[in-house]
Amino acid sequence: MSKVLPALTPELEAFIAEQAVFFVATGPLAAEGHLNLSPKGQDSLRVLAPDLVGYLDLTGSSNETAAHLLENGRITLMLCAFHGQPRILRLHGHGRVVLPTAPNWPDLIRRFPPLPGARQIILVQVTRVSVSCGMAVPKMQLDEPRMELLAWAERKGPEGLREYQARHNRRSLDNLPTPFAPAAE
Repeated sequence: MSKVLPALTPELEAFIAEQAVFFVATGPLAAEGHLNLSPKGQDSLRVLAPDLVGYLDLTGSSNETAAHLLENGRITLMLCAFHGQPRILRLHGHGRVVLPTAPNWPDLIRRFPPLPGARQIILVQVTRVSVSCGMAVPKMQLDEPRMELLAWAERKGPEGLREYQARHNRRSLDNLPTPFAPAAE
């Protein structure tokens, strides 16, 4: 059975803080475009207000979420309990990308752990909160966080990350621009 709420409650905020992984889903407007579903971790999700969440997005091989948000803003975050009581939490909303050059970056970035490879913060204005049972989700134990992406970012260094982002994070799979694409492109 599903329950719909207009905003996050303190109980759901605590649930979010306990989860080691969450999933982000976005899609382009074009029907033939590729939907994107990405797992995220590294203690990167924060509740900023009952109707606002943000996550620190690390440099990766593509930048689908940013391209889709730039085009249409639609986003859903999903968390599910892999231990304890079964629960699935979906946060539907409209997202936007905040780059390190944005005026509000210093205020936002201090809410997150200092992680190498941070390329942007995704802010989600939550318009619908839904909670469902999750009784089919298996129970699993977390061994430890993966550190490979952080080590890779440290090896690249700031300049290497900028070069990588310019080469790999400018266009989506469907050739949509991301905030890393020059305006004339």
